[in-house]
Amino acid sequence: MCFATSFNRRTRDYLADLAGFVNPFDRLGPSRHSGRMTDPLENDHLDPVRTQLLEAALPHVPFDGWSQISLSKAAREAGIEEGMAKLAFPGGARDLLTLFVSNADRAMLKALKDMDLPNMRIRDRIRAAVKARIDAVTEHKEAERRAMTFLALPHNAPLAAEFIARTVDLMWRAAGDTSTDFNFYTKRGLLAGVYGSTLLYWLNDDSEDHEATWRFLDRRIDGVMQIEKAKAQFRKATADMPSPLSLLTRLRYPGESRMKP
Repeated sequence: MCFATSFNRRTRDYLADLAGFVNPFDRLGPSRHSGRMTDPLENDHLDPVRTQLLEAALPHVPFDGWSQISLSKAAREAGIEEGMAKLAFPGGARDLLTLFVSNADRAMLKALKDMDLPNMRIRDRIRAAVKARIDAVTEHKEAERRAMTFLALPHNAPLAAEFIARTVDLMWRAAGDTSTDFNFYTKRGLLAGVYGSTLLYWLNDDSEDHEATWRFLDRRIDGVMQIEKAKAQFRKATADMPSPLSLLTRLRYPGESRMKP
């Protein structure tokens, strides 16, 4: 197969993946805010097998990545037949990584449940949520690093977006967010930026107890709070100003603007 043909085929497949991409925040929209998010791997009789495979795979992930190689080694070491491993993770390494991410989200929620969140400021609740989520994967830092590498591949972009959308949505819900308007999306978009950048900083942080990461997180939250403060000031300053749409309507239909009902 010539290079051009191979390149065109890969390009076609990649564009096909993009065509099927759905905004992950649309799946978590305000209309579904009160409901429980669907877990990618629902609880069933295969859960113990999945847990066993993940635990056996984690030591191999830093060397072999989130791959079929890691999953196959885990199955052999755990004494699980290949057919059973495929039944537990039909999507292979992608499903294995999905369980890793879901477990970290659950650990985050458990840690937050033990905190006095209602008596915290919103910014402190968000800080606690981001820190709890990173703490949940501290023991498997290299596996998390390999996860970031895996998700950085172009064809895994939809999966990466789905993971971070789910995580930040759980953070906001734990923090007590009840928004159902456009703020639902803006809050999650801003938090995705804070969490994602803090996670990347943490991966390269070798300071004691990752104190440098938490200082970085504080600066990122300060930046977001400044944005929200500026937005509030802008809304207050423009509250009594005429609507731009109304002005354009008067210019387009000057006679109608003077008509009495």
